[in-house]
Amino acid sequence: MVALGIEVLLSQQRDLLRSKRVGLVSNYTATNSRFQPVIDLLLDGDSWRLVKLFGPEHGVKNAAKEGEHVASEMDGHSGLPVYSLYGELHKPTPEMLTGLDVMVIDLPDIGTRYYTNMNTLAYCLEACASVGIPVIVADRPNPIGGVVREGNLPDPAFYSFVGMYPIPNRHGLTLGELAQLHNDGLNSRADLMVVRAEGWSRQQMLPDTGLPFVPSSPNTSSLEMCLLYPGTCLFEGTNLSVGRGTAHPFTVIGAPYVDGHQWAQVFNEAELPGVRARPLYFIPSYSTHQGELCGGVQLHVTDRHVLQSVRIGLVLLQTAFSLFKEFEFLPPQGGGPWFLDLLAGTDRLRHLVSQGNAEAYLGDSRSAVEQFSHTVQPYLLYEQE
Repeated sequence: MVALGIEVLLSQQRDLLRSKRVGLVSNYTATNSRFQPVIDLLLDGDSWRLVKLFGPEHGVKNAAKEGEHVASEMDGHSGLPVYSLYGELHKPTPEMLTGLDVMVIDLPDIGTRYYTNMNTLAYCLEACASVGIPVIVADRPNPIGGVVREGNLPDPAFYSFVGMYPIPNRHGLTLGELAQLHNDGLNSRADLMVVRAEGWSRQQMLPDTGLPFVPSSPNTSSLEMCLLYPGTCLFEGTNLSVGRGTAHPFTVIGAPYVDGHQWAQVFNEAELPGVRARPLYFIPSYSTHQGELCGGVQLHVTDRHVLQSVRIGLVLLQTAFSLFKEFEFLPPQGGGPWFLDLLAGTDRLRHLVSQGNAEAYLGDSRSAVEQFSHTVQPYLLYEQE
């Protein structure tokens, strides 16, 4: 069984924390393999003092909806101040860091560029570097594996909090590896220590590790969701529901105007490896098409090892555009970019879908993703067996 970085830190490397005033970037869904929250584990330390908490998107309680600003507060359970990094600010200020001797970061990631925890990590590295506070990243396996990389590298013109750096949609890295990659690019590097997860091999996905699945955000409902998310999240830039407000977000997609039987048939005719679609009906309890009966498809992973998640999203986008005249990309708000362009990191995907050639998005990006795989080699912490 794999040992998480936080377990290695607290069992073998406690001296890194001894006599220190500790800040922690995490939330109550980050646990050890026995389901004990990391916040509680550090709160109970007898040779250091946990003094401040910092919360990513969804907050330390992991209860806020996606995109909802979270206020700083006092945490009733721990009695500690919580500084929100998903509200007015995304980066800790020097005042927030006052009184800390070390910052510990333990943020679950699901292997996808749009998942904002990696950007919270990057901002914390920058902030701690600026005031000279050491950073310890307690690493975790990538739940969808560390071998496959898919998608494109974003154009800097489309950088945002759902895509801040030149990283593929499905990046195949751990948070510790991302930390090393980002830190090496800073003008002033943080004093960074990554505590590796022991026993993990790159080809392993979560079921291969012996570790439990713990939902790391309100809509991270299953491993299937994590596997499909690099592709299905692109529908957030359209007028279809991605299943928010159902039991199966990001594995269910539809709208009141969708004929799910027709869509499932056309999608399955593409014979994409590792996935099948079935027609279904659903009523979202919130978000897009709240309270409306939607037709659509539910995606079922039949072989996680051959699944091409971004390609699945592209084929779904293209077939929805071709089949349903009511299909639309969400228009820009307040003069900003189209949201699909922010997710894709380019406006080219939107134009390719309109031209009936969505899969060219992958072909155009293949060499850049291969170059990315070469670039990150020095930062990889785990071998592939």
